[in-house]
This record gives sequence, structure tokens and C-alpha cells, in this order.
Amino acid sequence: MPGNTFGLLFRLTTFGESHGPAIGGVIDGCPSGLKLDLEAVQQELDRRRPGSTPLGTSRKESDRVEWLSGILDGVTLGSPIGFLMRNTDARSGDYDHLKDVYRPGHADRTWEDKYGIRDHRGGGRASARETACRVVGGAVARQVLAHQGVQVQAWVSRVGEVALEIPVQELDPASTYASDVRCPDPETASRMAAAIEAARAEGDTLGGVIGARVSGMQAGLGEPVFDKLHADLGKAMLSINAVKGFQVGSGFAAASMRGSVHNDAYRVGPAGDVRTATNRSGGVQGGISNGEDILFDVAFKPVSTLMRDQSTVDREGRAVTLEGKGRHDPCVVPRAVPVVEAMTCLVLADHLLRQRSARL
Repeated sequence: MPGNTFGLLFRLTTFGESHGPAIGGVIDGCPSGLKLDLEAVQQELDRRRPGSTPLGTSRKESDRVEWLSGILDGVTLGSPIGFLMRNTDARSGDYDHLKDVYRPGHADRTWEDKYGIRDHRGGGRASARETACRVVGGAVARQVLAHQGVQVQAWVSRVGEVALEIPVQELDPASTYASDVRCPDPETASRMAAAIEAARAEGDTLGGVIGARVSGMQAGLGEPVFDKLHADLGKAMLSINAVKGFQVGSGFAAASMRGSVHNDAYRVGPAGDVRTATNRSGGVQGGISNGEDILFDVAFKPVSTLMRDQSTVDREGRAVTLEGKGRHDPCVVPRAVPVVEAMTCLVLADHLLRQRSARL
């Protein structure tokens, strides 16, 4: 089955290319009777859209959602929710020089290997433009989760060599979008922004890390053995353009610990509920949520398109020099924060619905 659909019960299918007439999607499995805040959906899109931060691409897209089906007077009908967003600022001519040339680090060659044809205009379907559709689906899923008191927040914790050193427990993620770089600590955000601007001035790019926290989670979500909650979160994050790594809880640091240090001890909460005294597991044990905050990190590579010349080859295998030009992000991480949140919401909404069938 082509990989254009995500989820089992709460499902999102997306369509469209970066420089086509429009991009869009279909949300299926959303329960009926949900009063949607459509402006809240638009607000999340505005946080991701091109031109939303001076640190990103100069492409300007309004990304106004057109709702096509599944909603009546702002209330979900239980039928598929169709939506689209028009591409209004595509400059396909900027990519004419790429018709027969493979860009280093991009999906140009591999896409052609798979399909025998590719859309060279901005990467076509492989473009991060597609993630706008995920943000719409995730924004709807977020409102499903809100009925269960679940909150999803993400933030930039690293840009290049500049890292956020404040412990997650001391962060105020609500202030994330107060900075262009999407970091909740003003001093660190300032240094991150300076690093991005320095890379841009040199025609280069930077990668980084996004941290995320899910609070208000109920215990029991996750489907062993192959659909473990953290496994589905990992798949969701690794499906995002430019993502190269995912870790939950202590992640790779656990490899250097002893079990006596890493194990989360249990305690009894104020209401007599069983909780964990620490959270090195990141809120997931045995692939099932344990009721604690879910904590994870997502690593992004530097953007592959540089504003400097690069050596590559054309379709005939001849060595050529690729001129650096166009409108591109010097660091994609700030605009990826709402995408990480969206994919998290999609996973959790799907597992929330699946949990309802787990027992009588």
C-alpha cells in the first residue's frame, strides 16, 4: 500500500506536491459531535507556514484551509473530513536547472530510482511543503485529545552547537512561540538565532533537536508487540522530512547506565494511584503509557540545499557544479516544531481510540 496514509483508526491521508495547484488531505475516523475550533487549526498552520519566521524561507504562503467535507456548522459529522490549501507563491521556474541534475542530500535520485520519474519543482511530493497537511490533521487530533485532558508541547532544544541546558521540568513551553527560533529560553533562543544567521550568511545550513512533552496522559495506551506507543511515535517522527534520530526518555544515554540507576521506582500518588518516582522511561514501559509525562527528542539534519556551489552529477553521470540559489530555510528546526506536535497528536488520538476496544 502506498505510504500516503498514517494511522489505523484515526487516519490521515495527504496529497499534493510542493509546486502543484494545492496540497490537502482527508482525515478519517474522527468521532462525530466534536465541536472544532477552526481558527485554532489555522493558528497552528500559521506557525509552520513559509514566511512565519524571519529565520526561514522567503516563500510566502497564506496556507488558509478550505474545508471540503465532514463538518457541519463547525461540528464533525463522523464522515471523512476533506481539506486543501492552495499553493499561491510557487516559482517553478526557479527549479528549471534541476530537471536533469541530482541535488546532494535530497530524494531526487532515490525517487527516480523508485518511480522512474520525479517532480523537480521543489522536490514535489518529497518536499517539506507536504507537512502542512500533517499540521491540519494533527490540529484536529489535538482537539480530540483535549477532551481527555492531554496536552502536547514541543520546543527547539538545540541548533547546531547551541543547546538548551535548562531541565525540562523547569521549562515554560507556553513561551516557545514567543521567539522566532521556537526556544522557550530567551537567552538560548538569542544564541540559536545568531547561529542560524551566521550559517545563512555563509550560504550554509544547520540542524538541531526538538524536545517534546505529553502531559495529562492516561496509562494503558499502546499496542504490543509491534505497535508499541513509542514505536509508533518513532515512526511518526522519522517520517518527517530531515529527521535522522528519535529517542524516548533517557534514550541513548541509557546504554551507558546500570539497571540499578536506570529503573524507574514506583510510588503511591496522593489519590492512591501508582506512579513512578523518576521518569527515565519517558512515560512508556513495555510499549504502553504509564501515566507519566511522555518525553522524547527528535534530531534533524542540516537542510541539504545550500546557497553555495556543490559538486554533483546529472542523469548521464557527468560531473557538474550545482549553483546554490532559490528560497530555502537555513535551519528547518524552528518551523518543524508544530509538525512534531502534529504527528504526536495523530499517534495519540489513534491509540486513544484503539484503547477503547482493548477490554470490556
